[in-house]
Amino acid sequence: KQDIANMVRTVFEMGGAAVSFGDGYPGWKPNPHSEILEVAVESYKRLFGVDAKVKAIHAGLECGLFLDKYPALDMISFGPTLQGVHSPDERMLIPTVQKFWDHLLDILKHIPVK
Repeated sequence: KQDIANMVRTVFEMGGAAVSFGDGYPGWKPNPHSEILEVAVESYKRLFGVDAKVKAIHAGLECGLFLDKYPALDMISFGPTLQGVHSPDERMLIPTVQKFWDHLLDILKHIPVK
């Protein structure tokens, strides 16, 4: 990552541009034993009649920013289906938005009180 940033910096500075980089996102390692994940998986099965596909992806997620400030936070990341992310062809599959919304509301309804 740093090598690519340095190459980009060099090319732009050769063209007379001033270049600066931000800090990026802090890392986030999902917890496979998360309580909220269990609630989400149960909710998905209840609503849609099939098992949820739980997977970790390599992406810059806001979860790292939250965990940086609140390290004990239990969280998951999910949402509607996106394709071509961070490209000119980026799009969201509209039919998946309602499914996501219903799932979110059901998860919130079933979070255990602590």
